Amino acid sequence: MFAGIIPAQNEEKSILAALTTILRLPISHIILVLNGCTDRTFELVRSIPDARIHTLYFSDSLGIDIPRAIGALYARHLGVKGALFVDGDMSGDIYENLVKLLDSIESGVDVALTNCYPYIPHRQKLANLVLRFRAKLNRELDLFKSLGLATPTHGPHALSERALRTLPPEAIAIPPLTLYWAQKNNLTIKVAASIPHEALHSPRKHRRHARLIAETIIGDCLMGLSLVKNEPPSRSLGKHTLLGYHPERRFDLLEYWEQSLKSEGIFFEQHIIIPGSPLPPPNLPEAF
Repeated sequence: MFAGIIPAQNEEKSILAALTTILRLPISHIILVLNGCTDRTFELVRSIPDARIHTLYFSDSLGIDIPRAIGALYARHLGVKGALFVDGDMSGDIYENLVKLLDSIESGVDVALTNCYPYIPHRQKLANLVLRFRAKLNRELDLFKSLGLATPTHGPHALSERALRTLPPEAIAIPPLTLYWAQKNNLTIKVAASIPHEALHSPRKHRRHARLIAETIIGDCLMGLSLVKNEPPSRSLGKHTLLGYHPERRFDLLEYWEQSLKSEGIFFEQHIIIPGSPLPPPNLPEAF
């Protein structure tokens, strides 16, 4: 029994294509984490009459990567034996690659990754800088020979039930820390699929977004590197602190969600739409 977790924020152009791929997989639950959507994403999701679809609806933006952790906690709550993560903007034909990720978890791997940078001889300077820090973290973790540049930050990936129960939610919300905590807890990590970035069909974003994403990823890697050195987590590089989108991550809502899942309390009830349940009221309150 596997779950597919799909974070989505304003993905009306791609969500149906992404869902079409996920619906073909041998999974028992499809967990959509709708993250401050203001377009037709929610309407399109509700148009699909599949009993496996569980929608976690948040009217306010959760920030980058927090939706993955929200979905992972819910998958753990459901008692699945593994979870597959696919972003809502990944509309490419990646079905066979996703099957490989699930097969890898089935075979005993705890963290199954995708290599999204195979055979690329030339990259832009910003991409090269990001990949340099990814490589540095993987080397410090003694994982570079087996993983190369692969990371949960980029591309579809999967976690076993053991990983879902072992990894702190904050480690899933800051993807490079998944590797640190997985290594620390002796989880098995493997590259199980290879998908060139362009094959994901993720839309191109504006330059400011690209810069902020780069700062986010580098800052995340710096946090991982400081943990490897047994130092307090830091996003500092020389005189600079690389924040990117990190300040927008709603760790407070992630904590509310984790607490509410244990009791299936009000916060849980206000944000989940399971098959047959009524629509949520507009402007749901996010906290009390």
